Formats: sequence, structure tokens, C-alpha cells
Amino acid sequence: MTWQTVRKAPALLISLRAMTLQSQAGPSGRTPRHRTAPGGILTADSTDIVTAHTLEVPGARLHYEVRGQGPLIVLVGAPMDASAFAPLADVLAADHSVLTTDPRGINRSKLDDPDQESTPLLRADDLSRLLAHLDAGPAAVLGSSGGAVSALALTQSHPDQVHTVIAHEPPLAELLADRQELHAQTDDIIATYLTGDLIGAWTMFMIQANITLPTGAIEAMFGGVRDPQHVADEHRWFAHELRATTHWQPDLTALRSAGTRIVVGIGDDSAEQQCDRTSQALAQALGIEPTSFPGGHTGFVENPDAFATRLRDVLRQN
Repeated sequence: MTWQTVRKAPALLISLRAMTLQSQAGPSGRTPRHRTAPGGILTADSTDIVTAHTLEVPGARLHYEVRGQGPLIVLVGAPMDASAFAPLADVLAADHSVLTTDPRGINRSKLDDPDQESTPLLRADDLSRLLAHLDAGPAAVLGSSGGAVSALALTQSHPDQVHTVIAHEPPLAELLADRQELHAQTDDIIATYLTGDLIGAWTMFMIQANITLPTGAIEAMFGGVRDPQHVADEHRWFAHELRATTHWQPDLTALRSAGTRIVVGIGDDSAEQQCDRTSQALAQALGIEPTSFPGGHTGFVENPDAFATRLRDVLRQN
């Protein structure tokens, strides 16, 4: 079993196997080398430098990274961390300042209370505090999967900080007619994981997501000796993040009136998957057409160059 055989797995799998997606950043303790230019646009000394920083926020210490120079774009996941977006961020850094971060409780973003629930509103507040700290908004924000939910929550609560939000495949089950059945399935998935049957939980998750993997893929990824940080991030996602993210109900009236341009992105290879359904439902509810992006749920990892080209095209249409 190779990484290529499982590359179309959902975003969390990529986050949990972040060792294959390490950014070109140096150690997290390196000295920050960023500055704020006139007009609040964040710039760096060079497009190939990645600087790592920590911001204290209520209940957490957020790890974030900055690279590139130019208009600010934020790349955010949940539970994906900054490393998962590194390939795309490196490409975009040629003409953008790029902000990536580990969501609260994931990897390097530590919590005061490890059992605190990770809600979209909390994650949106973290993003707002990061933007205020950098004095770099309004920004374009690309959120993928649970990060798309965080980005939409940010748009609702702080529309002045976001000029464009690209919600790439948000898992908004609450928008679907069969939401009660899906919520019950999610509860079963979480309960199965918490009993210690992670293979069973992941198998159930893939069935719900309508994602087909090769035989033995889940066992290959999650069997045997595992990195303790990957295990911790996985547990946090199942125990404290998955339910709140998929149950989140967007305020459609607030989103329509926010003044923020909203783009709903769907991967070309995601047809009939669960996040295709939820994304289509969101676009319909907002009265907009969905926008196609290369690849599937993790197209920004599968082909960051093609994804960046499409993303730049979308931003130019603003």
C-alpha cells in the first residue's frame, strides 16, 4: 500500500499523515521575519521563507505560519493543520501573503482544556484574532472541509475581515433533507471510535462520505504503530470536533447580507460524495452556482499547481 493508493481519502487522512506533506518551513522556534506594509498587507522578506509564530487567544495558543508577499489569503482546515496546506501555500506565496494555522487543539495549537469542544464559532473567533493581530485584513479565505465551515462562521461573525470566502466542500449535513439520519450515523461513528474500534469507525465514516478506498487501505493507514501526535489529533477530531462541525447551521440571511463574496467550491472528482451534496445544497441556499476545482476533496494536495491556478482565476473574478 502506497500513499498514491489512498490519496483521494478525505482531508483528515491527509492531516493525520502530515509527515508526507511537511512544509519547507524551518523549526517552529525560528525568529519571526514578517512585517506589515502600508494598507495592512502582510509581507515577508522573501517568497521562499516560512515563518512560524504563536498567538495567545482565550483558552489556546495558536500556531500559525506566514509566507510570501502580496494580498493576503488564509488557508484553513479543520482538522487539517498548516502542514496539509503547505504545498498550496508554497505555490501561492509567489504573489500572495499566505497565512496557515493549526486549528485549536490540533498539533501545535495547544489548549488550556484538552476536553474543550471545537465549534465553528470558536474557530472563527481564532481566525478573527489572527487577522486582527496581523492587521492584514480584509483577506481572502479558502477553507476546506471543516475549515470551510470555520470560514463561513468567520464571514457571519466578522464580515469586515473577509472580502472573499471560498468554502471548499463544507460538510454541512444540516442543509440536507436526510440530516437526521446523517446525524445519527455520525453519532454512531463517534461512539464506535470511542470504544476503541478505530478501523470500524473509519470504515463507517467512508461509507457515509461515499468515498471508496482500495481493500485494506484503512488498515494500512491506521493499523500498527502510529505517531502519537496523529493519534491525539484523530481523537480530538472524533471526540470534540466532528459533531459540532457537521451539525452547524449556517445563518443564510447573515451570509447573504454580509457583503463578502462567497464562492462554494466542489472538486471535479467529488461527484456524488457526501461533501458534493452538502456543497450543492449550500450553493442552492445562497442562490449561487458552485465553482469547480481540480481534484477531489483534497485537490489542493493532489495537484497544488492546478488548484492554485484555479484559485487565482476565482480571485481575479472578484
